[in-house]
Amino acid sequence: MVSKVVKVNLVADAEARPVAVLVQKASQFESKVYIESGDKKINAKSIMGMMSLGLTQDTEVIVYAEGDDAQEAVDELAAYLQNAQ
Repeated sequence: MVSKVVKVNLVADAEARPVAVLVQKASQFESKVYIESGDKKINAKSIMGMMSLGLTQDTEVIVYAEGDDAQEAVDELAAYLQNAQ
């Protein structure tokens, strides 16, 4: 399993779009991909699950992936979370 700690960079009034893009990106990978925030560990391919995290500016999360393309998945999702607009 590959993981990376990331500080989320989302605009303060972010709507669902950045989360929807994150789910689309996660769904491109064969690996199982999770985002952990606080005591919640959510499947990054689940739009409802990801919406429940309530990601905001400067939230620290952990991106996890397990599978053949795990490193690529973690790297791409971490980069998106750090630069989401």
